[in-house]
Amino acid sequence: MTISGVCISGFSVGMFNFSDCGMDPFQVLSHGIWNKTTLGFGTLYTIINLIMLIGIFLIDKRKIGLGTFINIFLLGYIIQFSSWLFEALLPSPTLLLKLVFLFLGIIVICFGSALYYTGDMGVSTYDAVALILSERKVAKFQYCRIATDLICTTIGFLLKAKVGIGTLVTAFFMGPLIAFYNHHFAMPFRYGRERANLMIEEEKNNKKEIE
Repeated sequence: MTISGVCISGFSVGMFNFSDCGMDPFQVLSHGIWNKTTLGFGTLYTIINLIMLIGIFLIDKRKIGLGTFINIFLLGYIIQFSSWLFEALLPSPTLLLKLVFLFLGIIVICFGSALYYTGDMGVSTYDAVALILSERKVAKFQYCRIATDLICTTIGFLLKAKVGIGTLVTAFFMGPLIAFYNHHFAMPFRYGRERANLMIEEEKNNKKEIE
């Protein structure tokens, strides 16, 4: 599930790149830095994540797992390959085709993320940042994630990366779609339908108690 989730997510980012309508915030930051280098995107993405990995290891190494390394060493190269592939197959896309790829990219990245998270083999370096901040009582997770997304988007934009409707959509709508795929596919696939339903019901009850 972890490897499949990373591969699917990598192809979805290629779809975002092809749509030319903006990427998710961390990809905006990564592409902004990439614009200032002569490295291949896959190599640069790996370097950025390795630098972040060192910081996370020093702060909270419990966030690191096999899935973290799969994400670091695989995702960037899949993004690089899928971006090239779509441009090679469809060199002159219409606006309608770009919008279709944007729509599909949103659906696919949420599906891939659900597989990756439910695989539960460690989080990506970027996801770990907001988790650590929330656990250290800086703010609730959703606010920490919004803050990190805004910082990444702003820095990436200043570095001439593409920011568009795709960036806004992923920032505000990925959560509910990931939860949908998680409840209806990823959890039943890993745990079985009956156990997954019990886990989802328990999660709902815990939320009600907190409220």
